[in-house]
Amino acid sequence: MKSSSSVNTWTVGVLIAITLATAVFKTGAQDKPKRETIQAQAMGQNRAAGKNFNVTVTIDSYSTPDDQKALLDAFAQGGQAAVSKTLSKMKSKGRVAVTGTLGYDVAYVRTFPTADGRRIRLITDRPIRIAEARENGRSTDYDLSALELNLNNDKSKNSGSLIIGLRVKVDKDNQLVFESYGSGPWNLVNVMER
Repeated sequence: MKSSSSVNTWTVGVLIAITLATAVFKTGAQDKPKRETIQAQAMGQNRAAGKNFNVTVTIDSYSTPDDQKALLDAFAQGGQAAVSKTLSKMKSKGRVAVTGTLGYDVAYVRTFPTADGRRIRLITDRPIRIAEARENGRSTDYDLSALELNLNNDKSKNSGSLIIGLRVKVDKDNQLVFESYGSGPWNLVNVMER
C-alpha cells in the first residue's frame, strides 16, 4: 500500500511530466489569445484540509515550443536550479494571484484541446520571501509552482489543481519525479472564465 506522501509525489510527477512532455508533440507556436482571466477557489487537501483561498490566473500569451525546449535542456544540464533560473529569465506570459495580493509572473503556459473542452497548464518559479530565505529551510528547495485548469464545455465540470511548491528530481529508473512540499496539490473548484 502506498503512503499518501508517495501518492502525492506521484500525482505531482504526472502533472508536471505531462505539462512538459505534451508540449513536445506540438510543433508550432500557439496562437496569441486575447487576454484571458480565470478565477478559482483552491481547496486544501491532507494537512491543509479545510483551508481555502481564491486564485486569479491572467494569461496574456502562450509559450512556444522553443520555451519548452529551453526548460528541458536546462533540466538536462543543471536540474532544478537550472530550470528555476531559466524560468526566471523567460518573458512573462501572465500572472497568478491569490486574492488580495499582486501575485507573480507566470513564465510558461500551454493550452491543449481535450475531448470536452481544453486544458491549460502552467509552471513558474516560486518567489522565495526574505524570511523564508533567511531561515534557509527545506522549503527553499521547492522553488517552482504549477497549475492545471480543465475547462469543460459544460462549465459546471471545470476543475483544476495547484501545486504551490515543488521540486524536480530523477529517480533510480532515470525518470523525472516531482515532489510537492507540504500538503500536496490543492484542488481548484468553482473555476470560471471571465
